[in-house]
Amino acid sequence: MPPQITTLPQTKLVGKKSITSYARNNTFELWQRFSPRKKEIEHLTSNDLYAVEIYPTTMFFENFDPTQEFEKWAAIAVSKIDKIPEGLHTLTVPEGLYAVFPYKGKPSEAMETFRYIYGEWLPNSGYEMDNRPYFALMGEKYKGENPESEEEFWVPIKKK
Repeated sequence: MPPQITTLPQTKLVGKKSITSYARNNTFELWQRFSPRKKEIEHLTSNDLYAVEIYPTTMFFENFDPTQEFEKWAAIAVSKIDKIPEGLHTLTVPEGLYAVFPYKGKPSEAMETFRYIYGEWLPNSGYEMDNRPYFALMGEKYKGENPESEEEFWVPIKKK
């Protein structure tokens, strides 16, 4: 499953963020706190949701430690940032190159796809991780833990 290589334009997001780790995963709670607040956000560019992860280093997965912390976001894209509802935050994802991997299935069963991306595709691709946010893009075909759910994994890359 080769990815599509694409340049993402600068993207402005509004959402909730937290510090987490794979061992202490608080994704469910983060989305529970964010989802009811989406209606308060102005200037939406679409209804697609962004599950963003910002790792402290591009080497995060090379010496993987499930207790290592990173920043996680539940967010939505906006055309401009002016009035931000109290308790929400903004994140601007800089323009850059991404490898986009389509995924169909339960999000909880995506580990094999991640092993392929980071263990097979990336080391043999001519690219390396770039120090920009990673995200999963969840559009209208995203159905949570339904086996027919579809989303995209956007991995920030640069030429080696």
